[in-house]
Amino acid sequence: MSAYFSDAAPLWTPSHPEWTAMERFRRFVNAKHGLKLDTYDDLHKYSVDDYAFWLDLWEFLDIIASVPPQGGARILEPGPLPEVPRWFPDARLNYAENLLRGNSDGIAITAGGESGRVEHFTHRELKERVRQMTAAMRRHGLQQGDRVAAVVNNTITAVVICLATASIGGIFSSTASDMGTQGILDRYRQIKPKFIFCETQVAYAGKVTDLVPRVTEVFEDLRKYGAEQTITLPSLVTGKDVSIAGSTTLKKFLSADDGSPLVFEQLPFSAPLFILYSSGTSGPPKCIIHSAGGVLLQDKKELKLHAGVEDGDTYFQFTTTGWMMWAFMLAGLSVGARIVIYDGSPFYPNLRTYLKFVHDQRVSMLGTSPRFLAEIQGKGINPLDIGDFKALKLLSVTGAVLTPPMFEWGFKAFGGRAQLISTSGGTDICTAFVSGTPSIPVYSGEIQCKSLGMKVEVFDLEGKNMEHTGLPGEMVCTRPHPSLPLGFWGDAGAAKFRSAYYSTYPGVWRQGDFMVVNPKNKGIVLLGRSDGVLNPSGVRFGSAEIYTVLEQFTSVVDDSLCVGQRRPSDIDERVLLFLKMRAGHKLDDTLVAKIKQAIRTALSIRHVPAFIFAVDDIPYTVNGKRIEIAVKQIVSGSNLKPSGTVANPESLKLYYKYRDLGPAPSSKEKVKSKL
Repeated sequence: MSAYFSDAAPLWTPSHPEWTAMERFRRFVNAKHGLKLDTYDDLHKYSVDDYAFWLDLWEFLDIIASVPPQGGARILEPGPLPEVPRWFPDARLNYAENLLRGNSDGIAITAGGESGRVEHFTHRELKERVRQMTAAMRRHGLQQGDRVAAVVNNTITAVVICLATASIGGIFSSTASDMGTQGILDRYRQIKPKFIFCETQVAYAGKVTDLVPRVTEVFEDLRKYGAEQTITLPSLVTGKDVSIAGSTTLKKFLSADDGSPLVFEQLPFSAPLFILYSSGTSGPPKCIIHSAGGVLLQDKKELKLHAGVEDGDTYFQFTTTGWMMWAFMLAGLSVGARIVIYDGSPFYPNLRTYLKFVHDQRVSMLGTSPRFLAEIQGKGINPLDIGDFKALKLLSVTGAVLTPPMFEWGFKAFGGRAQLISTSGGTDICTAFVSGTPSIPVYSGEIQCKSLGMKVEVFDLEGKNMEHTGLPGEMVCTRPHPSLPLGFWGDAGAAKFRSAYYSTYPGVWRQGDFMVVNPKNKGIVLLGRSDGVLNPSGVRFGSAEIYTVLEQFTSVVDDSLCVGQRRPSDIDERVLLFLKMRAGHKLDDTLVAKIKQAIRTALSIRHVPAFIFAVDDIPYTVNGKRIEIAVKQIVSGSNLKPSGTVANPESLKLYYKYRDLGPAPSSKEKVKSKL
């Protein structure tokens, strides 16, 4: 067996796979086409061999459309870019209509936060709020194709603004309110929004922040770029309106509501819906345009089939409005789930309070991150001391690589009943490439499967499929799918778009992840970003392998960052490991030796870092992802200027001094723990 996999028994096995939506869909496809697809692998092969799969999916998921799609050759046709076809060109639908399916007094959204206040909004109430916002937007002149920007917290107001924009055919783009002025302007200057909604006062981790100075600067700047309406939202602390010169309050904006009924504009499947943003850690972020139909069909597929979310379930994805998972979360409404939105820090007043909220809301699908699980473990918290979590059916983890030790700990921590899956996709496609399914077993450390319709392969450097070897290579997608982005906003000629995804393997999407497939059970292990792949002496491996070993040291190590260093004068690359120590612990020669020995034993001598240093902080994006590539560029000699997507930009300054390191010490020499 490869070093990337083990022969251990499954961590979780479905008790009744035949009851799952995935199996019902397999039987639906068999009956419709007279096929004999017996396994998930059979179903996946069909889904990437025949474009009729997407029409099957449309029918099974009950997509609402005024003009349903036509079959045959009309499933897709050539689009503006050769790599991005136009899907279902005859169909007409509206994204918001598919999410606002209900009009009952059942709860559609539950809103909570660190304040402890919990509010419930019925389907009827949500629809009425969207109607009011839509009517006001129309009266103020919003039209199809206009951009609406929002600097907002994860609240019911943010959801309403988004769905109202979508009902008209506008294009919605949001950032979290903790983003700095430059980060906001780097995004919104490019897309030139017609309306801008902004928070004015927020609370996070118990600290109240006045956003008026930042909002004022943003408003004044974006007026030069064509912004016609700037709307301030009431304080999330006091609930009071805040007036800013040249803007209008939300209350005044909504007073334009003339009582008009909610009308859902019927639009092409490929009509733009969201503009999301690349991380942009070393430059202005790219503005990624996503289609309404593509996001709806893909995300509904992921939630209904891969996550097994059913009508009446409760879906809670912890996210900010600046992450693609916020858009993904909204699709929970389309499958009949109650979605839970949370405003604030899960660590305030403490983790126990947050976990009690999850338990008390009887969450059936909890979306979280490896970092969050590590925090629970590191603080010695046993979730079962807080509640039984019997309502939990699925723990879905994304945003970073989930290591085998954390896989096993996370599964047991919540009772060992709920399925635990790791998924990976990205802002680039607003869905998953590789995911889970409730119809097959889960193996520790492995992503269960390739998502339906996603022809994911592993390529070597020459562009040949190598996944059968059990060795790592580039994750690619060799067949188009509906949530391919329409392009980058302002990218005339699509030069940046092609460079980002299609320059390595012409005509083939390269995701930028390092991946290996288990030849035995088709399980998948992601090994980190391929552009951050470590390559000392020609031995390529991902940083996730190092992070897995470091799970042994979580009692003393709070966080870590592993990058390669290769300066212009260096003949070869070497590995640098940076550790943020827990309070009360220091990195000394003894601990350095233990960590190196653990890496040597678990992996190989070639994996052992040349240097291990203690640092005060690890850089993260505002979406909570480690910033490996920027640090790699810095220690390799680049004078990097961080963009507004770095949550803690000051931390990058800590790494410049490591660019002048001398030769690595031999094994007999002591390693200094800190410069």
